[in-house]
Amino acid sequence: MIGQHDHVSGAHFAFTDRWGGVSAVPYEELNLGGAVGDDPEAVRTNRTRVAEALGLDPALVVWMNQVHGADVAVVDGPWAAGTDIPSVDAIVTTRRGLALAVLTADCVPVLLADPVAGVVAAAHAGRPGMVAGVVPAAVKAMIELGADPGRVVARTGPAVCGRCYEVPAGMRDEVAAVEPAASAETSWGTPAVDVAAGVHAQLERLGISDRQASGICTRESGDHYSYRRDRTTGRLAGYVWLD
Repeated sequence: MIGQHDHVSGAHFAFTDRWGGVSAVPYEELNLGGAVGDDPEAVRTNRTRVAEALGLDPALVVWMNQVHGADVAVVDGPWAAGTDIPSVDAIVTTRRGLALAVLTADCVPVLLADPVAGVVAAAHAGRPGMVAGVVPAAVKAMIELGADPGRVVARTGPAVCGRCYEVPAGMRDEVAAVEPAASAETSWGTPAVDVAAGVHAQLERLGISDRQASGICTRESGDHYSYRRDRTTGRLAGYVWLD
């Protein structure tokens, strides 16, 4: 259920795998995405199970309407009932105990925390979002709330790796023009993009040295959802919060 849970000076970072939930094929088992065609009740049950496993109140988890952009929302609580969830790809908070969640199935989930300033962020960095600068935008919002990049801890979760993310040569060139570190080649010798490498290069330039990547490729791992591998599939989640 919880593939990774890291605790650093009062900040928590957690990433799920696909097991331990109630969703049926092809979303089996722990689908946390509410917009992929799964039974909404199964998704609610899965989200509750994960929150309780992490010691969180399921009502105090903030989700996003992710659109592969670079917009950021600063939040101090869950979205008001009955309102549309904003279309953003990063959320930031200073509220302790409020968990921020990001959904992925090949894109890079980026979790950030400055435990001293009491600021955390979650970002969804697919290829378009990484190119658009969603991670720098999230860090900028954190700095405006008192974070210091030198103190920020960054964790990225399971994502498709550069050896597996094949793209047309022109697309690789477009990405590399913005972020050279993302230029890659598949294991079978064709043009590729390494989004995680691009994200970590951006974090390094922003002055964030405490960075760790999961090392798991979603396309290669049967324990994780992969849109590129399966198309109709569930979504993993990354969670970040402060004690």
